[in-house]
Parts: sequence; structure tokens; C-alpha cells
Amino acid sequence: MADLAARLARRVQGEVMVDAFSRGRYATDASFYQMMPLGVLVPRSEEDIAAAIDMAREEGVPILPRGGGTSQCGQTVNAALVVDNSVHFNDLLSLDVENRRCTVRPGIVLDDLNRALRPHGLWFPVDVSTASRATIGGMAGNNSCGGKSLRYGIMRDNVQSVDAILADGTKRQFGPVNGADDPLARDLLALGAREAAEIDARFPKLMRRVGGYNIDALVPGRAVNLSELLVGSEGTLAYSTAIELKLSPLPGEVGLGVCHFPTFHQAMEAAQHLVTLGPQAVELVDSTMIALARDIPMFRATVAEFVTGDPDALLLVEFAEGETAANAEKLRLLDQMMGDLGYDWRGEERRWGGVTPVTDKGLQGRIAHLRSAGLNIMMSMKDAGKPVSFVEDCAVALPDLADYTAGLTEIFDRHGTRGTWYAHASVGCLHVRPVLNLKLDKDVAAMRAIAEECFDLVARYKGSHSGEHGDGIVRSEFHERMFGKRMVAAFAEVKRRFDPHGLFNPGKIVDASKMDDRGLFRYPPGYAASDHRPVLDWRAWPGGAGGFQGAVEMCNNNGACRALKGGVMCPSYRVTRDERDVTRGRANTLRLALSGQLGPDALASDAMAETMKLCVSCKGCKRDCPTGVDMARMKIEVQAARVAAHGLNLHDRLVAYLPRYAPYLGRMPWLTNLRNRVPALARLTEGLTGFTASRPLPEWSARPFRDAEAAAGDPQAVLLADCFNRWFEPENLRAGVRVLAAAGVPVTVAAAPPGQRPLCCGRTFLSAGLVDQARTEATRLMAALLPHAERGLPIVGLEPSCLLTLRDEIPALLPGPEAEALFAQAKLLEEYLADRADEPDFTLPLKSPAPRVLLHGHCHQKAMGVMPAIQRTLALLPDTEVSVIESSCCGMAGAFGYGVGTHGFSRSMAELDLMPAIRAADAETLIVADGTSCRHQIADLGDRPAIHVARLLDRALV
Repeated sequence: MADLAARLARRVQGEVMVDAFSRGRYATDASFYQMMPLGVLVPRSEEDIAAAIDMAREEGVPILPRGGGTSQCGQTVNAALVVDNSVHFNDLLSLDVENRRCTVRPGIVLDDLNRALRPHGLWFPVDVSTASRATIGGMAGNNSCGGKSLRYGIMRDNVQSVDAILADGTKRQFGPVNGADDPLARDLLALGAREAAEIDARFPKLMRRVGGYNIDALVPGRAVNLSELLVGSEGTLAYSTAIELKLSPLPGEVGLGVCHFPTFHQAMEAAQHLVTLGPQAVELVDSTMIALARDIPMFRATVAEFVTGDPDALLLVEFAEGETAANAEKLRLLDQMMGDLGYDWRGEERRWGGVTPVTDKGLQGRIAHLRSAGLNIMMSMKDAGKPVSFVEDCAVALPDLADYTAGLTEIFDRHGTRGTWYAHASVGCLHVRPVLNLKLDKDVAAMRAIAEECFDLVARYKGSHSGEHGDGIVRSEFHERMFGKRMVAAFAEVKRRFDPHGLFNPGKIVDASKMDDRGLFRYPPGYAASDHRPVLDWRAWPGGAGGFQGAVEMCNNNGACRALKGGVMCPSYRVTRDERDVTRGRANTLRLALSGQLGPDALASDAMAETMKLCVSCKGCKRDCPTGVDMARMKIEVQAARVAAHGLNLHDRLVAYLPRYAPYLGRMPWLTNLRNRVPALARLTEGLTGFTASRPLPEWSARPFRDAEAAAGDPQAVLLADCFNRWFEPENLRAGVRVLAAAGVPVTVAAAPPGQRPLCCGRTFLSAGLVDQARTEATRLMAALLPHAERGLPIVGLEPSCLLTLRDEIPALLPGPEAEALFAQAKLLEEYLADRADEPDFTLPLKSPAPRVLLHGHCHQKAMGVMPAIQRTLALLPDTEVSVIESSCCGMAGAFGYGVGTHGFSRSMAELDLMPAIRAADAETLIVADGTSCRHQIADLGDRPAIHVARLLDRALV
């Protein structure tokens, strides 16, 4: 493969990778399989792809096209040359608004496409739950469906034509056929005519049938469109290079009815009746999903908004009639039907059933987000057993749905497990996953038995064994059971006609492996439990390395971290679009390293350092990843291993030891600020210190904050004076003291014993992997704060990254009741004020500081759910319009933006959303940001100041 890679690299513009780390990142998808690719190509053009196909054909190397890598059944893993379309091969090639058509490259992400279509009043309506990362090519390959297929159909109904490259290098378009005008078309139409009767007898009469090849598109008596044959072919027939899509008008206003049911079976029985009202979707949420969502910070508040009592199941019934009155009438009819079915609200606790109407667009969006995250919510279980996808999306006719689900539950019971359920009740396609541990022989055997019994049950109801997620490795071997030998032979004939030598994604749909071939599993026999000794507490997760390995294995590869808009994660991926730089890629690399699959000492290797280089520890994944993969904390483990093996360079030492040398350098700001005054000095020291000469460093204050500036004798709160505000922006701390005093809250400063250096949270040491030094600082801080916390005094801080360390890293450094006590009392200034504002005797006399305020949230504030409290506090300002910038990380991220090798990426992160919003703000608008790094990024790149909320409130004091 190395020779082929070298030859290919000479012919293509894209990147060719054959190293173990890169290949490992493409060895898995969202299934439980793992197959190490032979190499990876990231093409920049159709010519790159054509060259790869030619060379692979000459060398006998298989080709695997790949988009977001979110397939559930193993479609996008193979021992092949993986071609990643998502990075560059992702253009909107043409748009015909009048005829509602567009043509795209296969790597374009669905959400990106719909953002481009929205100004024209159009969208592509196959709205899969993975829309933020699913590519159109992948959706075509899987014949994806989405939650609104009841109204819009599935992928095959919405593709007009496909341009593709065949295995022999021929390029052709597959679309509507008026006659057999070439040998391939003649052969395919002849096959359709010959097998028409068998197709009629064996293919399920359901919309949700995506198993096998769509040879039902070839039968006589219907308009033949050969693109239907490529749709659902999982990249096994040809390589799609352009896809023409049918578009739909944007839906108007939506009305949502949340139907509560006392039992799951009753919800399934009701589905067939509710669809008669003409909804565009009916989605199931079961009690397991509700309970898990209540434990996930990003969903907890949403669940409280729309779930009443303790239902066993919900059906989310969505109407899109375009007008408020029409939707209201549909909701009235829904309520009436639920009453007729016996499910109306009863009793004071309203526990037994009924409809909660939801017309607020914001809440509708939050519910939709929760529902679309259903898969990841189900996978958030920290137990060794996880919900496993293999019988997930079987489909049956709606009248059979309740009996089918009851029969499937009996199968699970017989094998000692339970299922998790959610998704598309409107079309009889429920996502159900038995909870199993595929590291155990007995659970693998149970999986096999459940699959066989389930598919027999599906066949009994004349259903489809694959209703949404395709075939891949999981279901391809069961085609004969579902379709019969003759249809399987017809599938093989189609494969041979297109791809006689098995070049494209072999082993899928035809000639498949056994679904329980453990050599293909992500956790194969002999999978190693790491003996690495973690430096932080990971005991909440089962598994090797003291739970660290189990925490890493929580990544299910569903790829929510690949979203390019919304939330925080993953800012580095949004800039590079490189699988290496996304949370999923890093987690996969860590898993392979910990289990010994990347060789000895991989955790401390240069390749691992490169993998983690652009992780800015924003903690976006801690909140945005529904399975809770906390890459910021995991990076500390990697940094610690790296330091233990290789020591520390001067740049990292200067960052880490800031709290130790600041008391000395803070006495001579004229000297420490000289670098910013003399550009030649910045250039001279750049190579030595690792700080880029292209931007100034924070200015040391001539009058740093002193603990005595807040020393109330009978304090009601304790101020945490962090290093950054103490030495660089002390006016923020002084403003915070004044604001608290105006609110009637005398404060004292958390002070070190006399003669000792000021207290520190240890964050700078953690960023460099110096965990022992961080633990020392945390111990000092705990000793000073614990007496106050035990008295019930709130610990109030200004710098999010420091104060929130008490709620995140310190419990992992020093687990125990003392850390929990600090956790409970630690509050940012705005959190404390927002809590006090609800008290009847609270007063804080304020005037308007500006007509408009534009707020940028620090990543850690977003990750820890603090932003609502900030907004509640700012709402206290009279005659002031407050808006929040929707952005990911500002890009500064502590010292990241000052690094020689990272400052360019820092600027690119800021330019995604933050800086355009800053530049669009008028001169009267005040820019507010709590994070020290955020304020410096805005000042450096936006040429206008940003202030801390404390200074904003101080300015507004009457």
C-alpha cells in the first residue's frame, strides 16, 4: 500500500495518509465494527477520485467512499482505500429555484445545504437526525429516511439523478430512462422484467424498506429512474460524484402535540389512529430516554418543559399546516382523539395520559433537538453494557406495531436484556436497541440469537428488516431470510454487472460476512484493558485505566461533534474539517492507543501530541456531546503522559508556572510589558518562548489587586481573586466588589496564609499536564475556602475558567466530600446575583449603561450551563437590549492564541462567527465577555474593547 500511496500522492491534489493514527481514525463508524483501512484519501476534485479509482483497479485495492462516517451498520468501514468526501468535495454545484432542483457534490452536509437553500424558500426534506454531519452522498448511499418521511418520502423519492464513475473508469449519469439506450440499461431493465413477479411477492409493501438493492425500480409498468438503483447501494456499485435533488418549499408554522401514555404498548396501539389526522411526523420517546435526558445537563430543563408526570411513553405529533389557526384546529382534533381513545388528563397529578400542546417555536426547537439526539442519549449509559444497533430499525405496518413491539420485548426478556425505544412511530419504524456488552462472549451469542428471532418475527408480519439504516455488515447476511434465494441471486447479478471485480466497498449487501464475526468488532477477542494509571479520578466509568478507558469508549462515533453550526464543539474541526481535529477522531485515537493498537507508548507519542494539538479544552464536548465525552479532561491525561515521558518545553513552562512567578514579575510591569512596546524584542524572543510576535501579550497591571481591598469583617460571600484578573485586569475585581457592596453583600477575599503567594486554582498547571503541581494549588485553595463553604458562604468568582475549576477539575483532582462542598458553593458573579435577584429583599440600583449589549459567552460558561444565569442578571438592566452572540470558542483559549504554531488557527476560529458579529455591532453597543482570553481576542482582532460583566454592572450602578 505504501507504493500505491506514493504513486497516488504524485497524481492527486488531495491528501493521502497511510500512517497508523490516520487510518485508525477511519477504522470505525457509528456501528460496533472496526476494520482498519489500507489508506485514506481526502480528495479535492473529481479528478482526484477518478485517479484513485484507476490506480486502485490496477492494484486490486478496494475503494470505500465515505461522508460523515455515521452509518449504524458498518457500511463505512472496510479494509480499503477510504475516500473522505466531506472535507473538500462538498459543493453546491447548481440551484434551480423555479423548478425546485439542485445539484450537489456528495460531501455536502445536509444542514449546510439547507442553510444555503433557506433564503430561497426551499429545503431538502429528508431530515435525518444526524443532519448536522450527514452528507448527501452518505444519505443517498444508505437511502436515508428522516422523521418526516410520512409526508416527503425517503431518499429514493427525492433524488432525480446521480453522476457516477463506474469501476472501469467510465463516467455516466443515472436518471430517468425513456428506453434501453445502452447495454447497462438494457441488462438492468431485462432483470426487472424477468424478476417482476418475484419482486412483487418478496419485497415488503412498506415505504420503509431500504434493504438490498432497489431492483423494484426496474419492473415494467412504472417510470424507471436508474438513480433509484444507486440510492441505497452503500457505495457498492459506483462512485457518485454529483447528485441532483428534488427540493420542497419550506414548511410554514408547526404545531406540536405531546401525547402522554401510561404504557408503552398503549402508545404503539394509538399510533395507527393518530396518523389519520394527517401529521407530518409522529415520533416516539420512551421512559428510558426521558430518564437519561433528565440526567444530561443540556436536556434537563427541556424535559421539564414538556413532560408532565411520569409517562411510560410519549408520542410527539407534529402538524405543519402553515398557519396558526389550522395547526390549532389539528391540535384540537388530536386532543379529542386522545380523549376518544381514553387518554385524557385525569387526577390532580395529570399522570395518566393526555396532550400537551406546544406552539412556542423555541420549545419546539429544543424538543426537536432532544429527539434528534435520541441515539446519543441512549448511548449515554455509563454501564459496561450499551444499547447495541443491529435490529434497530425494522419496520412493520402500523396495525401490527403494538404486537410486533410486544413480541420483540418477549425476545429481549428471554435473553436477559431490555430494549431502548424511540423514533418514527408514524411509519412503523422504531429505533430499538437491546442493552448488551459486546466484550462478553455470552452477550455476543445473545445478539446473534436476538437477531435471528427478531428477523423471523419481522418476516411473520411481512415487514422490512431494514427500515432506515441500511444493510452494511449487520443485515446483509440476512437478505436470503427476508427476500429469498432468487432475490439474493438477483442482487449479486446487479453487483457483478456494475462491479465485476468487487472494487467498491466489498462485503456489503452481497457476499457479506457474518454479522457476529468478532474479528470485525470494535472490541474483538483479546481487546486489551489498559494498565495506564490515570492522574485524575475516572471511577464513574467502568473499564481499564481506572475508568479512563471506559470514559474514552463512551464515544459511539455518531459524530455530533462534526456539526459546523450551533453549540460549541468542536471549534478546531470547524476550521480544519480534519477528522484528526474533532472530538470523535481524538477519542478513537485514544481508544486505539490505550488498547495497544497503535504500538507501545502511543499515549505520549508525537503523533498523539499532534492529535491533541488543536484541542482548545473548550469543554464544548462536555455539554454538547450527549454521551459526555469530556475531551478537555482527557487531554490533561495525555499532557501528563507526555510530560512524564518527554519533560516540558519553555513555552509550556512559562504558561504553567504563571501563578508562581507572577508575584515577582508583577512588581515591575515596566519590564514585563517591554516586549509589547518593542516589536524587535517580540521577534527576537519568539523562537525561544514560543509566543508569536504577531500579537501583543496581556499587559501586566501597574496596580494589581490586593487581598486587603475586600476584607469585610462579617462577609456574606467570598471573592475568588484569580491570577488573570489579579495581575492583568484588577479593575474587574474591584468592580465586582463594588457591585456586590451595592447589592448589600459585603465580601472578603479567599486569602492564603500570611507570607504565602496568592491562591490559584491550578488551571495553568493542568493545561500543561503538571497534575501534581495543580493538585498542590487545589489543596491550598481548598484549605482556604473550605471553612467558608462549610459556613454556607458562596464562593464568587469572575474568571469562568478559574471559578468553574471548582465545579469540574478539582473534584477530579481531589475527589471527596470537601471538593463536593466547594462545588456546591462555587458561583460566578452573575449566577450569584441571578439567584439573589429572586429574593424579596434583593436590591441592586441600576441604570442603563448602553442602549445595546452584545454578550459573548466563555466556552466553560456554556459547557457548565451558566449562560441563562448571565442573561437573567443582564435582564436587570433597564432600557438595555441584550443579545447573545451564537458562536463556538473565541479561539484564544488561554495561551492557545499566542502560540507560534497555533495563533493562525486561533484567528480562524474567531472568524467563524464571533468576529463577524463584533464587526456588525454599532458603536453604541457594548461588547461584554467574562473570559480574559475572550476579551483579548476581541480587542486584538476587532479593534474594540470588550468588558467583563462586573464592569458593565459597575458602570450601571446608580
